[in-house]
Amino acid sequence: MDARALVGRLLDGYGRTHAQEAGIRLRDTPAPLYQLLTLCVLFSVRIRADLAVAAARELFAAGLRTPRAMAASSWQDRVDALGRAHYVRYDESTSTALGRGAELLLDRYGGDLRRLRAAAGGDPDRVRELLREVPRIGPVGAGIFCREVQGLWPELRPAFDARACDGAAGLGLPRTPRGLARLVDDAELPRLAAALVRVELAGPDAAAGLRGGGR
Repeated sequence: MDARALVGRLLDGYGRTHAQEAGIRLRDTPAPLYQLLTLCVLFSVRIRADLAVAAARELFAAGLRTPRAMAASSWQDRVDALGRAHYVRYDESTSTALGRGAELLLDRYGGDLRRLRAAAGGDPDRVRELLREVPRIGPVGAGIFCREVQGLWPELRPAFDARACDGAAGLGLPRTPRGLARLVDDAELPRLAAALVRVELAGPDAAAGLRGGGR
């Protein structure tokens, strides 16, 4: 099987982004960008991915879809939303981080992450540095954000972290971000990055299944 055919199977089976799972219709506008950042905050602790996604959905269902709404909510409102998703081990500290993060974004960027992008001046490393100034966002959270938003912010392309590259290696695909980027259109880069992470986490049997049992 050639690389492009294998990538097609990979995208069909595993190519759902975290934003899609959380019900975020990702566009280059303030609200969905903030919702993605909220999801990345939730991913930035040792917790199952499905619980982080469920917590994001509960926060959004409670109307906490913008920095202004998040900052205006009470600490207990946020804890209750997280609790409904069984995001319980980190609910109190995450509620605090979400509130402080929303206030930072309002104070520094008027609640618009496109202003963070502008402040970075087209430098992907600077984008990551500025993201890490948001409470709870570390290298993992910043990496997820860049991986998911690269379809909208071209300066971040190609964004494939170490885990995605490990997934590619297990499939016999190129091991470098630039090599992987040649296999799909720019709009599909977030899906490919997400799919590679998922198949790497799923283990060697998943990779073997995609390759047709290694044949």
